[in-house]
Amino acid sequence: MRASNPFLKPLAVAVAIASFGVMTATATPKNGDPAGAAYEGTSSPISPKSAKVVRSPGAPDLTDAEFEKAKKIFFERCAGCHGVLRKGATGKPLTPDITQAQGIDYLKTFITFGSPAGMPNWGTSGELSEDEVELMAKYLMHEPPAPPEWGLADMMATWEVLVAPEDRPKKKLNNLDLENLFSVTLRDAGEIALIDGKSKEIVEIIRTGYAVHISRMSASGRYLFVIGRDAAINMVDLWMEHPDTVAKIKIGLEARSVETSKYKGYEDRYAVAGAYWPPQFVIMDGETLEPKKIVGTRGMTVDTQEYHPEPRVAAIVASHEHPEFIVNVKETGKIMLVNYENLENLNSTTIDAARFLHDGGWDSSMRYFMTAANQSNKIAVVDSKDRELEALVDVGKIPHPGRGANFVDPEHGPVWATSHLGDPTIQMIGTDPEGHPDKAWKVVRTLNGQGGGSLFIKTHPKSKNLYVDTALNPAESVSQSVAVYDIENLESGYEVLPIAEWANLGEGPKRVVQPEYNVAGDEVWFSVWNGKEHRSAIVVVDDKTRKLKKVIDDERLITPTGKFNVYNTQHDVY
Repeated sequence: MRASNPFLKPLAVAVAIASFGVMTATATPKNGDPAGAAYEGTSSPISPKSAKVVRSPGAPDLTDAEFEKAKKIFFERCAGCHGVLRKGATGKPLTPDITQAQGIDYLKTFITFGSPAGMPNWGTSGELSEDEVELMAKYLMHEPPAPPEWGLADMMATWEVLVAPEDRPKKKLNNLDLENLFSVTLRDAGEIALIDGKSKEIVEIIRTGYAVHISRMSASGRYLFVIGRDAAINMVDLWMEHPDTVAKIKIGLEARSVETSKYKGYEDRYAVAGAYWPPQFVIMDGETLEPKKIVGTRGMTVDTQEYHPEPRVAAIVASHEHPEFIVNVKETGKIMLVNYENLENLNSTTIDAARFLHDGGWDSSMRYFMTAANQSNKIAVVDSKDRELEALVDVGKIPHPGRGANFVDPEHGPVWATSHLGDPTIQMIGTDPEGHPDKAWKVVRTLNGQGGGSLFIKTHPKSKNLYVDTALNPAESVSQSVAVYDIENLESGYEVLPIAEWANLGEGPKRVVQPEYNVAGDEVWFSVWNGKEHRSAIVVVDDKTRKLKKVIDDERLITPTGKFNVYNTQHDVY
């Protein structure tokens, strides 16, 4: 149906909601709030100029200059949700067979007005001009331009060993308490800050790649691995007098995940990283980052069994039961158990789960991998010991647990909890098939939180509190605070902690994100993620009293997001 008549615009938008609805967080709001963009919706680090243009029959003609401008807008605003090749992920597919059938008036209406299902109102918000809306409508009717591939030669050209293994310290040369050290992402600065957990002082600032996504620890606790959205990996030696990068590599054009081998006998031997583009993962030497094996992930989806050209690699965890990496392949909904015993004869088992696999973590026994298939509204449970899918659990709208939260529910026994981007619920799934078989792999409790827009949920084995952020909630009072529950009395409701207010930063969006405990489990750290030009901070809360303990507001803390305690990250404590 085409909405060429202006009176049909509301109807067109209603159809758009059903056809194309995506997350609101795709847009960077007009006030320049980078925290308002979900992790999926931020701009792609892929250079638009690298993507070759294909002119499609039946699509409106565009000049070379118009194509370049449209590519830039798409890569900056749209690729994170719809995919570089527009095959759909968090957002729906926007391929020419769909867009040409809808017609230019329909597309212009959809881009202009957005949808309550999450598509930003690019036109009426003023983010795109009327001419830019029309340009993007025309652009979407052409074949999506594909960026270049990234193979071994490309990786080798970026690989650097800055300090050879034999030249590194034979013992720790600093006085840092590594177990209580935090690696903090300074997203828009392209850096990480190492912060001492006791003094709350920055001890090092280390230059990294664009928009670091996560930090992961080697099994030994010596090496810190960080990966940015530009697919650049830094390997930091924490034993040096001043911890710094000893090796680095770029494994693609866009990425999210890195991990190291943790199975007994293989500690620190290998590292692995997964790319969003090209869709692949690479196994590397754990001391030098030399690439050893590249594996592509393009293939068939688990449901319709159709070919998908852009199945991005999301979360990767290291198995404790076998010498394996567990790899989430997002768009196809497949979980790969990749055995690294013999890289020349690589053995991999593929488990069909559900589409749009994203993030997740271990249950408390570290046998079961609990991972969100976010747009399928499911949690997949993988038995890493028996190497099979244990269950697919229906949960709320768009689960986004981070690594989740493990604790003992007073009524239901051991559980793993997730919060959601798309609704206000927090749900607990039973994880004890031996002690509580009737509860296992079922949602045993649902709580209502402050609202949707949650990115992370967190507790600690020594804590009685459960914290839930709501960083992407549109209500300022909600996005700037956290809800905390008493684990021993969950039905009593939550207390709201005004984290951003405690930070006292002045102007800016000040979204509060990602609770992270110290090694003792008696402090919780929160990022107050402000605009790049505003002041940001980290707020430290006393877990016992739920009172403010410290505000770390060093001017070098530019857009802090993820925080990773070395011990908790090394030992999968969450």
